[in-house]
Parts: sequence; structure tokens; C-alpha cells
Amino acid sequence: MSDQAQGSKAAQDAILSRRRFLSAGAVTAAGAVASGPAQATESKAIVWDREVDVIVIGAGASGLPAAIAARDEGASVICVDHHFETGGIAVMSGGDIRIGGGNRLQKAAGSKETADDIFKRWTDPLKHRFADADLVRRFADENVATFDFLEANGVNFDRHGTNVAKEGKPGITSTPGMRPHEWPVRTDNLAIDQGRNGSGIVRPLELSARDKGVEFLLSFTLRQVHREQPFAGRVLGVTIEQVDRWFQPQHRFLNLRARKAVVLCNGGHGHNIHFRRMFDPRLTEEYQHHGQATAPANAAGEISAMQIGAALWSVGNETDFGTGQAIDKGRLAVRDNYVRGKIGPESSVFFRHRALGLDVSDWQDLILVKENGLRFWDETDESHDGYFAHALQPTGDPKKLNGGGPVWAIFDSAAVEREKWQTTYPHVDRGGGYFFSGATLEELAAQLTRNIYQWRPMPGDALRKTVERFNSFVVSGKDLDFKRPSPPHKIEKPPFFAAWATPCLHDSYTGLRTNKNCQVVDMQGQLIPGLFCAGESQGGIKSHGLGRCIVTGRVAGMEAARSS
Repeated sequence: MSDQAQGSKAAQDAILSRRRFLSAGAVTAAGAVASGPAQATESKAIVWDREVDVIVIGAGASGLPAAIAARDEGASVICVDHHFETGGIAVMSGGDIRIGGGNRLQKAAGSKETADDIFKRWTDPLKHRFADADLVRRFADENVATFDFLEANGVNFDRHGTNVAKEGKPGITSTPGMRPHEWPVRTDNLAIDQGRNGSGIVRPLELSARDKGVEFLLSFTLRQVHREQPFAGRVLGVTIEQVDRWFQPQHRFLNLRARKAVVLCNGGHGHNIHFRRMFDPRLTEEYQHHGQATAPANAAGEISAMQIGAALWSVGNETDFGTGQAIDKGRLAVRDNYVRGKIGPESSVFFRHRALGLDVSDWQDLILVKENGLRFWDETDESHDGYFAHALQPTGDPKKLNGGGPVWAIFDSAAVEREKWQTTYPHVDRGGGYFFSGATLEELAAQLTRNIYQWRPMPGDALRKTVERFNSFVVSGKDLDFKRPSPPHKIEKPPFFAAWATPCLHDSYTGLRTNKNCQVVDMQGQLIPGLFCAGESQGGIKSHGLGRCIVTGRVAGMEAARSS
């Protein structure tokens, strides 16, 4: 059988397998206890519905490696995820895995990088001054073994070409990114043909996990981690609650006992407004989190662990680097406007995303204004750090001194023609309040209060004056406000448009304190027996991307299965 035929058959089997497990999950939930989560103070009275060696919370870039690694050590494993599909947010990613240290592909590319190089880079006193050196050392030492682990579990870096960048100075600069082949489009309706090579990671790992006997409970979210005593003893298990396709709770609970350990791989905290604002008070509700409609990073693992004594770690990484600023200004007219977050109507999660969004080819075609109708930034400047910092600045409303509020892209019909945009469904989200049009600028401004984050009406005269001033810059050929180079296009042809352009948040850079084996540590510096953590829910490593999640996930699963 050809590689293509084998891939197609495996993918079809995966879909059927997922459907069977979804059905099984629904049947199990129907018989779950309905009295609500058990109380931590009455741990001896908990009635356990299921019992296994290791419970993994999360089925994404860290959860899947954790589940497989635990199973490879002989442990029985249940993997829980609040989405109705596996893959987490990783399935929507570009799939760039920076796992180096001298792996097979690095050697083929002529790189001389070693684990020591990785350790030195990720503990650099200027760029990574808040790193946990013990954890980074384990991370560095496990890079090559984790690369081999991925290949052994079906991740294919060779077929159909692999994007492996050579380092400018081997062993000195950053680890080259390695991308697997994207999962076949025709067999995956979650992330479809968008350069999402992350699907080439999580789909093979899911198949391998199922083949090895990992059981999945999908559409369940973590509600509580149980310990023998509120702040002492070992972790006993978890309570999970069934959720529907909108992540709404169904008040059906399961109590799962872990004979060995619970591993938290729930993807961080960026979607939890109150949690993220502990590190940056400016990150108020208008800032959306990438992937929140697919795999919301709700801090469930962190909060549940902190309730039994767990500590946070390396929080300076979060305040130093920010709660995952968007890589650039992203797309327009859709709530989750991350640049690689486009989800089409054919996707199984489009009902949550609501629109494709508009990609901008030339930022000269629009201006960006705050909720007060005033510009604040050179729209052509691609410096995302500067843009994000200015977007966060408040606009002078004494009722809202934290957070900069919504950002709107303002443009006219001529810009729509130049950009070849479609201003109807499914390209823009009019119904949700993320795209508006008006015959005049005043009419346009008056509509914006239909967006739930526009907390006060935009003054129509302010928007009109902003546009008139900008148009005068086009005539003079010089932007007197932000030094934008020779603005070429006036905004004057009705109808006029306003599209959501508020910066989108991305990664989490801090989380629970763990030792080098990914075992969670409490506020007194003591290990919490039976509790492990990996990926974006773990603190100690300031690293963007999948490499951190995959390596620490594998380590956590392996060590969890070895614990007693």
C-alpha cells in the first residue's frame, strides 16, 4: 500500500475512532454522579466512578506526549479534554517545533548544537533572567530523546518536504525550526489547509495514544483536584464535569481516581481574565485570547492546584514578556484575530469562530483608532511590541483607567476594492458586533456600541475629524502625527467600514512551580505527591511554541508513571 493510501486509511480510522470515543463519553456521562464536585475536606467520602494509574488533563501539545509517555511506562491512562476533539490549540499552530540538541535533522543540516547550547541559551541572563535553571537543564537534556519519541509515535518530518532552517552560527543562535507535514486536509475538518502543520503533530500522537490503549474522555473540564488533606498528603484524583459544544457546564460530574498521579497539561491561563491580570492589570476583557473558541486556556489546572497548596513560579517571565502578545496586528472583523487563526465554515468549530476575518495586504489602506475615534499608532509599523504597548494605553476615560479598549480599523469602499475583501458572511462577523458599515462616518461611529467591549459611544465628530486630518496628510504627503510614510489613499468613498482590530493574546509564560521532573511544588517548597504539570500551565521556562510543551509533557508523563 502506498504512503498516501496508508495515510488516508489511518486518518479515516482516526475519525471513526474519535466518533466511537465521543459516543462512549456521552454514555459514561449519562451515568455520572449528579450531586456536584466532591469536597476536598471529605476526601475519604468520595465515591470514585473510575480508577486508573495516571490521569492527564488536556489533550494538546503537552497532554498527548504525557499520556503516551505514561503508557509507555506501563501505566493505565485516561486523558481528559474539554473540547470535543483532541489537539488543543496546537492543531491550529504552524507546527514549528524547536527541539534541538543534536537531533537527526540538525545533524543532516550541518548543525553542531548540543544540549549545553540549549541550556546556555535558555538561561541567558539578559533574555531569560527568570529561568529555572534546574528545569531548563532537564529540558535541554531531553530534547533529542523527545525528537526521537515524536518520530517513534508517527510524527513525520520527512515526507513531502520538511522546513528545516540551518542556523547562521551552529550551536550559538536559535534552534532551527522543524515542521512536520500537515495532516491530510480531506480527513481533518478542524484545521483545514491553512498551513497548520501542528495538525501533523497532534493527529499522529492521538493515533499512537489510542493504539497504545490511552482512553480519552472528551467534552469534560477539570473542576477539582483532590488531595488526602486540604494542604497535605498525596493527590488522589480529580472531579471533572461534562460540557457541551459551547463549553457550557452540564452539571454531570465524574470522580476519577489516580493510583499514581494527575498530570496537568491544560494549556495555560491566557483566556482567564482575572488570572492573567495578576501579572498585568492592563489585560482587561476586550483582549481576546487566540484559540479561545477551540481550546480556551482557562487556568483550570493552575487554580485547582493552587487550591491544594501549589505555588506559581518564575512569574517575572510573564511580566517581562507579556501574556503572549500577538505576533502582529493580525486579521480584521473577527473576535479571535490571530494571524493564523482563520477557521472556515467547513470546520467543525466554525460555529464558535463565526467568521473568517479579513487579511490585510497593505496597511496603507486603513487607519487604526481607539474607542474614542482617535489614531494612536503608525498603522504601517510592524513592531508588534510597540503596537501592543500603545494599544494597551488608556484613552482618558476616568471610568476605565486600565486597558486601552477596542481598536477599530477604519476604511472606505475604495480600500475594500483594493484589498479585494468580501464584507459579507462568512468573511466578517456583523452579527457578533465585530464589523460595521455606515453611509457616513457619524453613522458608522454610532453603531459601535453594539460591540460588547465598546463601553461608551464613539463620538462621531471625533471620528470624522480624525479622518479629515488623515486625508489632509494624503494631500500633503506627510503624516504629521505618526510619521507614516507618504499616505497614498484618502478615506472618502462611502460606505465606510469599522472592523475589529484589537490585539490578540497568545502564550502563557508562567504557571505552576515544579521541580526538574515536572512534579508540582507547594508554597513551602515541598513536593505535592502525585501531582505533575507541563506545557503552558508550568512556570520556569520562557519559551514560545510547541517545543517546551512537547518536551515537558513527555517528561511529566514519564515521571508520573514512575511515581509511587
